[in-house]
Amino acid sequence: MPNIGSVVTPEQIGGYSYELLDESGDHRVTRHRLEPGAATGWHRHDHPYVVVPITAGSVTISSADGETQFEMGPSEPYSRPEGIEHSIRNTSPRTIVFVEVEYL
Repeated sequence: MPNIGSVVTPEQIGGYSYELLDESGDHRVTRHRLEPGAATGWHRHDHPYVVVPITAGSVTISSADGETQFEMGPSEPYSRPEGIEHSIRNTSPRTIVFVEVEYL
């Protein structure tokens, strides 16, 4: 992945894709697509970031603290600090698309 430094894990194979949309000296914008059941794999962001869901859906966010169910709503952004290791799995019956903006 362009915005994180992690190895590809087996859970990433099939159903997960991303596209770098824009990058400059102070930000990076990436579009992510998760098919039903697909996961990003474990990773850590080196910069704070904002996620802007394009489609609605349910995800399970796994971290060292356990698992959390989260409902993504279209155009309902949320922000996260850098450094938290996590994986996101689509638990919806439909594809989830979101845009991530990292502050470099």
